[in-house]
Amino acid sequence: MAKRTQLIKPRIREILSHELPPELVNTLPKHWVQIGEVLILPLRPELEAYKHRIAEVYARVIGAKTVLRKGRIGGEFRETNYEVLYGSDTVTVHVENGIKYKLDVAKIMFSPANVKERVRMAEVAKPGELVVDMFAGVGHLSLPMAVHKGARVIAIEKSPYTFSFLVENIELNGVWDRMTAYNMDNRDFPGENIADRVLMGYVVTTHEFIPKALSIAKDEAVIHYHNTVPERLMPKEPFETFQRIAKEHGYETEKLNELIIKRYAPGVWHVVVDVRVYKR
Repeated sequence: MAKRTQLIKPRIREILSHELPPELVNTLPKHWVQIGEVLILPLRPELEAYKHRIAEVYARVIGAKTVLRKGRIGGEFRETNYEVLYGSDTVTVHVENGIKYKLDVAKIMFSPANVKERVRMAEVAKPGELVVDMFAGVGHLSLPMAVHKGARVIAIEKSPYTFSFLVENIELNGVWDRMTAYNMDNRDFPGENIADRVLMGYVVTTHEFIPKALSIAKDEAVIHYHNTVPERLMPKEPFETFQRIAKEHGYETEKLNELIIKRYAPGVWHVVVDVRVYKR
């Protein structure tokens, strides 16, 4: 569960006020993220010399086995670049909305800020429908569909390391009878015209995968299309790009819903659009 506060916890302040120069005490992190038993802590550069001790105190007061320093997320597999400040075991089980997500927090991106979208996916899914998750990760978006609504899911994940956790999570959540995982590039997935619903939970270059999503989708399927959008291009984007590419491939589109997930970078937002697609 994500934990945030606007004040430095009194116990943390009490302990570290005896060890840090007075002017640095008020620069201690006032917010953090907890994923399972792993804490992700943002630390200012001026705290560098004290980072390991600070991490130890936060871990003991908050109750975490490992503390990571917040880093950048990037690359094809949306990998994290976190520094381990305290502890050593970065694998944990995060429980959210009744779903168990096992992952390596130091290497696999899992954003607590996306919790509303994960909950929403459990709500929009329908029992028995076939969902193809093109960027499954550890099952972020599709596990809720299988667990809470009994949807059938084909989960595709390209990273072998992330895929190993996806398989574990299918077992952990007892949905092996309705979730099938494939360790492959989704563009190599052979299924066509099979999905009632397609998940495109990726960002930055998601538009490059629209033709593949369209080939997987049935007529009148719903595609949940995520991408990052500069604020100056909203609200036309990202639907305008999806609509254009779909038209080039012989599909008509209907925008059902559009939601802002979170701020991705200054002036850039992570947005999801629910689109129904019609074959001409």
